[in-house]
Amino acid sequence: MELLAGDIGGTNTRLAIYRATAQNRYEALHEQVFPSGEFPDLESILAQFLGTVEQRIKRACFGVAGPVIDQTCDATNLPWRISATQIRQRFGFEQCWLLNDLEANAWGIGALDPQDLCVLNAGNPQARGNASIISAGTGLGEAGLYWDGRMHRPFASEGGHTDFCPSNRVEFALFEQLAEQFGRVSWERIVSGPGLETIYLFLRDYHATPTPDWLAGEMRNKGVAPVVSTMALEQRDPLCVEALDLFTRLYAREAGNHALKIMASGGVYLGGGIAPRILPRLQQPDFIQTFFDKGRMRPLMEAMPVKVILNDKAALLGAARFAALQ
Repeated sequence: MELLAGDIGGTNTRLAIYRATAQNRYEALHEQVFPSGEFPDLESILAQFLGTVEQRIKRACFGVAGPVIDQTCDATNLPWRISATQIRQRFGFEQCWLLNDLEANAWGIGALDPQDLCVLNAGNPQARGNASIISAGTGLGEAGLYWDGRMHRPFASEGGHTDFCPSNRVEFALFEQLAEQFGRVSWERIVSGPGLETIYLFLRDYHATPTPDWLAGEMRNKGVAPVVSTMALEQRDPLCVEALDLFTRLYAREAGNHALKIMASGGVYLGGGIAPRILPRLQQPDFIQTFFDKGRMRPLMEAMPVKVILNDKAALLGAARFAALQ
């Protein structure tokens, strides 16, 4: 069975045709990445992609960054309204589904191999129960996996848009600056690629420390967030180190919040594009210690396996797996 899978993000749209070869195994026949912002809608990308392939697709599934209501989604970071019904009718698919992008990532976990994961906390080797996935990238996505006693059943969430809560003087100052600018401050404002940039610029002003000319030039050429993470990992700029440290602690806090709210005794997964890029920082002790730091619930947190998803095709695999299992 050949399946069309899509991972629709604010930066890139990834499409692939998979062939289901065995249980939870999918062979990629054709893949392509498109810059989302250069197209007026998803259908324009699909028309271009499908014009280059020979396979006749019967089932299609797309993970979209945004809330999916009645198989329609207004993408969070794109001016797109996406309708599964409209896509199915235009391209002649027999079946077509939309999933929240983190829900698609969650479906993809079941198709990953051990080498696709990096363990930050082994937790209980007999861990069972619900699981959590949280992914910082262009935005902050969160989803859950309900354990029904036989398998995990993913469900969508928009938890990244819940209210950020500061816990110390620096974080309160950050909160106040963002509240003055935006009125309301969500976790996504801080734990995301744009959030890392926000943290760096805030700390620069907070400490009254101007950006060196050489670093400012790097940021103009490559973007603030990528340069901050690189300079921090290479220990080349102390303010970048401080920014990534704060970002990492906040990522750990919100990962712990989400895991605790859905009782993720079956495991916690960090997806998205940022976690693999800053993996050496996540492997330092303070990330997992911050994750554990939930007062009387610390023993529960310590028993949760925590893993980073290294395979950047997890959402594509998840969309394909969902379509295959329907």
